[in-house]
Amino acid sequence: MSTKDLPEALADVLAGVQRLIRRRLRQGLTEPRLRGAQVELLRLVSANPGIGVSAAAKELYLAGNSVSTLVNQLTAAGLLRRETDPADRRSALLLPTAEAEARLRAWQERRAVLVRRHVERLGEDDRAALAAALPVLRRLAEGLREEAEDTLGEAGTARAERERSHE
Repeated sequence: MSTKDLPEALADVLAGVQRLIRRRLRQGLTEPRLRGAQVELLRLVSANPGIGVSAAAKELYLAGNSVSTLVNQLTAAGLLRRETDPADRRSALLLPTAEAEARLRAWQERRAVLVRRHVERLGEDDRAALAAALPVLRRLAEGLREEAEDTLGEAGTARAERERSHE
């Protein structure tokens, strides 16, 4: 494969693996299915109990109103709790419910079993190649994250400059 074709092939493979994992994990679910953004928010809140809506939006690279919509959906489903921030009564702190924690744990366990089973089917050389690729994939992910943060920072700076010019 040429280096010219590598980015597209890599993006296709990563997206395909993620899609197949999601589809396999949905099989046999008894509770209502959660959308990807809902799961991402639950995972973030579970890892950072008490995070606010604005901080969650920034971390997920979503608009604040999109996160507010997700919070409303997950609260109605009994998976998130909102508590008033004692430092700023206008803000809410987000907390996962016990049901959300249990669903996330079950999902993570099922995902680990699924991926482990398929990785173990690979030959030793393939498993070694995957292990060797992980640091590179992490650097790739970090580069994408940094670029997203830079882009958001530039957009915020441009917005602030537009607002100043209208004052």
